[in-house]
Amino acid sequence: MQTNLLDIDLADWFDPDADKLREECGVFGISGNSEAAVITALGLHALQHRGQEGCGIATYDGKLFHTERHLGLVGDHFTQADLPQRLPGSFAIGHTRYATQGGTILRNVQPLFADLSSGGFAVAHNGNLTNARALREHLVQSGAIFQSTSDSEVFLQLIARSKAPKVVSRLIDALGQVEGAYAIVCLTKEKLIGARDPLGIRPLVLGDLKGNPVLASETCALDMIGAEYVRDVEAGEIVVYANGKLESHFPFGRRKARPCAFEYVYFARPDSLMDGKSVYEMRKRMGERLALDTLADADVIVPVPDSGVPAALGFAQKSGIPYELGIIRNHYVGRTFIEPTQLTRSLGVKRKHAANRSVLAGKRVVLVDDSIVRGTTSKKIVQLVRDAGATEVHFRSACPQILWPDFYGIDMPDRDQLMAANMTIEEMTKELGVDSLGFLSVEGLYWALGEESRNSAAPQFADHYFTGEYPTRLIDQDNSQSDKFHQLSFLVEA
Repeated sequence: MQTNLLDIDLADWFDPDADKLREECGVFGISGNSEAAVITALGLHALQHRGQEGCGIATYDGKLFHTERHLGLVGDHFTQADLPQRLPGSFAIGHTRYATQGGTILRNVQPLFADLSSGGFAVAHNGNLTNARALREHLVQSGAIFQSTSDSEVFLQLIARSKAPKVVSRLIDALGQVEGAYAIVCLTKEKLIGARDPLGIRPLVLGDLKGNPVLASETCALDMIGAEYVRDVEAGEIVVYANGKLESHFPFGRRKARPCAFEYVYFARPDSLMDGKSVYEMRKRMGERLALDTLADADVIVPVPDSGVPAALGFAQKSGIPYELGIIRNHYVGRTFIEPTQLTRSLGVKRKHAANRSVLAGKRVVLVDDSIVRGTTSKKIVQLVRDAGATEVHFRSACPQILWPDFYGIDMPDRDQLMAANMTIEEMTKELGVDSLGFLSVEGLYWALGEESRNSAAPQFADHYFTGEYPTRLIDQDNSQSDKFHQLSFLVEA
């Protein structure tokens, strides 16, 4: 009998990380280096984990701008020996993309470029604007013509329409009109510019490569090219490199930063520094606190690879329970590995994870993962471990329960698809098929991140996924809800 494809969760079967959260983008920029395109490609390769759907590089050679944008991975497009000829120049910016706004089509891949009255301008954006739809509608009504469906093009449109005399002033004018999260790098014929939103929700760091300034989403990109980490771009800061000098601007004043908590929990590479702190060490601390608060009587601690590894190490070290690799991940499962059939569907998670029976059989197992989103993959992992002969399975999440969606650049399901938002602990325990279930508390997360406790009056991180306290206005979301209310009212009246 032929399988009905409509009955198959295609996202789950074509994507080996279907139940994982995804960051929107990674950005990179360098000024004053004759191999700018090659260095940018290397930097983007280090940031590939932040977006796998598209990649692009824009360069300036002193006379002309050059751009290349592609669907797919950096290594598939920017490794050829002729890259310096294709993208000449000593100034470059680059981008890796995962779409949260706009579809996966080439015209949405960044950097975006436009010829403005002041000259060429390229921009690469990581984050999400919470008033992009409202701004876009206003701009279209006033005559603007958009070439993409990405919210990042709003930056170009606002800069183009600014009456300010200089390009940095135009950028400031544009940033003053947007809401939400952004870390952007921009390239003009004279300047390399970086900017971070007033709360510093999305990350951006400064580096130095033999006197050449570098901007990147994470320090792992600096390590890749042999650059030194200088510091993080501060919340609300605009940095401008021109004529060998660095300028720093805080056009909107200084506010207490609220960086995204999920950067520490999951998105950033473990070898990166965030605000000068080791991501790897903070994730180990999450596991340590998890062991203190939710210890289980067990024989072995097993990470759910790869993102659960640091927390599982911390859990094992604090609890004294042996750490073992009870699950082996297949890193070579592609999106189109095999056409979905009833057979492949029944094999489930085994395409991408295999049980190490010698570690699991006859053992009481604690599984440690970074988070639980929908719960679909977690459930399959638990069954995999039970099928390998585990006598008990206890599941621990190294972050708090995810109760609310994100609107700042994380591809997070609607609230009705978030497991913890719709089930009690007891119901989740039963649904996952585990003997016990535990989550890191919000206070425990803050402890792991180096804070004594969460300041409820002024939270130190953007933690709305756990608390429902959003750090900015959600203009597009509020307007959408208002539209739905008015549509419902019309139907009721009719």
